[in-house]
Amino acid sequence: MKQLQTQCCIAGGGPAGIMLGYLLARAGVDVIVLEKHKDFLRDFRGDTIHPSTMEVLYELGLLEDFLRLPHQKLYHLFVKFNDLHGRFVDLTHLPVHEPYIALMPQWDFLNFMTEKASEYSGFHLLREAEVTGLLSAGDEIQGVIARTPDGLLEVRASLTIGADGRSSAVRRLAGLEVIETGVPIDVLWLRIPKEKETRDETLGYFRDGRMMVLIDRDEYYQCGYIIPKGGYDAIRAQGMEQFREGIASLAPQTRAHVAAIRSWDDISLLTVQINHLVQWYRPGLLCIGDAAHAMSPAGGVGINLAIQDAVAAARILAPALSQGAPGIEVLAAVQKRREWPARMIQRIQEAIHNNFINAGEKQLSRNGRGRFFIWLMSHVPLLQRIPARVVGMGFRPERYMRL
Repeated sequence: MKQLQTQCCIAGGGPAGIMLGYLLARAGVDVIVLEKHKDFLRDFRGDTIHPSTMEVLYELGLLEDFLRLPHQKLYHLFVKFNDLHGRFVDLTHLPVHEPYIALMPQWDFLNFMTEKASEYSGFHLLREAEVTGLLSAGDEIQGVIARTPDGLLEVRASLTIGADGRSSAVRRLAGLEVIETGVPIDVLWLRIPKEKETRDETLGYFRDGRMMVLIDRDEYYQCGYIIPKGGYDAIRAQGMEQFREGIASLAPQTRAHVAAIRSWDDISLLTVQINHLVQWYRPGLLCIGDAAHAMSPAGGVGINLAIQDAVAAARILAPALSQGAPGIEVLAAVQKRREWPARMIQRIQEAIHNNFINAGEKQLSRNGRGRFFIWLMSHVPLLQRIPARVVGMGFRPERYMRL
């Protein structure tokens, strides 16, 4: 079995893992990032880079290069409830350098950050390396065992980070306790062609108890069709024609192109979860991002929350790693710093699910107070800054401090 030694081993080459790897390597820490896939090319990942993340990139001196990558800018978010259509979010007033959401394939962002991280000799990304076991001595984790095309790999590390997402192998192998929150929905992700010349800032569509998210990606719509939890088989049983009609009735501008959805193979099922770890760590190990707190796609904030975790973790861990293995109090400090903002966002997501999706748009639009709320949000610009702050910045946005 091949053996490697490093100061920090990060399982997972997603936004949290790559950002943390970059920041630690920049601070002089030797880091190995293990990514189980051979590349970052996977459809229907979070493709939104929010103002909080771009502020971090600005402080790192990376924003100018980042903005040279192809992307679209979303300054406002509109929502349509049957006959009611209005602007719900106005990002332009945020006190940041780039007050908008940048729409960009996640693989472009990850490739960009990997390229920047590779400028530091301490950064090592190993692809097609899937964590299958943990190395331990008593209660302390001392590294991982990973499966690679060349056989098993043993990586010994002063600290192991689980940044391997909502299905984290690291947290499962470490026996960390997960608290699940019931979520009433799943999401069907798909692409629908569109005319490149048209622009559409309407993000959410509600009609007769049904909901869909439609993100204008210039040449196509990225569509998130909301279905009841476990309801995919029933949707398929109704047939593709009815599914296409359901999309077109929600967003009529898609009607001319829904025929491009040729089969169920064109659709990806996202099983929505909201959960969190009771404790993010044990000696020698720490979880961050979705591995510590899986988010719903509501608000598209998951990638940005994971990056905020990485920034805070790097700021706290780097000085300790320079002295050896971080103590349990250092790992606890990361959870203390990041648990509250993650749980606040999750509670908002739970409220969105229960009040908008469970109740259904039909009930909402027939209720006088509900209709008044919709009208008020779309007609009072000052109110639109509140969700803009939550979506664009989150709670306790992290600032970069030179490590």
